[in-house]
Amino acid sequence: MDIRDHITGVQHIGLPTDDIDRSMAFYSSIGFSPIYETVNEAADERVAFMSLGNLVMEIYENRHATHRTGAIDHVALDVHDIDTLFTHVTALGYNAIEGHVCSLPFGEKGVKFFTIQGPDGEKIEFCERLR
Repeated sequence: MDIRDHITGVQHIGLPTDDIDRSMAFYSSIGFSPIYETVNEAADERVAFMSLGNLVMEIYENRHATHRTGAIDHVALDVHDIDTLFTHVTALGYNAIEGHVCSLPFGEKGVKFFTIQGPDGEKIEFCERLR
């Protein structure tokens, strides 16, 4: 199996913020449009997805913004058949940070995802939009 067979592109870039309203106003001022807002009740976070062309930013208010270069938290790859991909990626020796495939009620039918850590601590999320 080749992981590339499951990845269809970049899904979103995750950005933590201390003030989601301020962040949304900033990204709106440079051309982004809101596409979805919700609350992740499990994490007690307000979440907004904003787009500009084919770039999607997931802005979430966790009050842990780094306030320095390197502030982006994760890059999410758009995938299909996430359960098969999870089995393959963990068989390669990569540990899922969450330990399993997770679900969130983001979007019309929700998403399933898992995250691994890269060699310098960066997070790569594999994310499937449920249809």
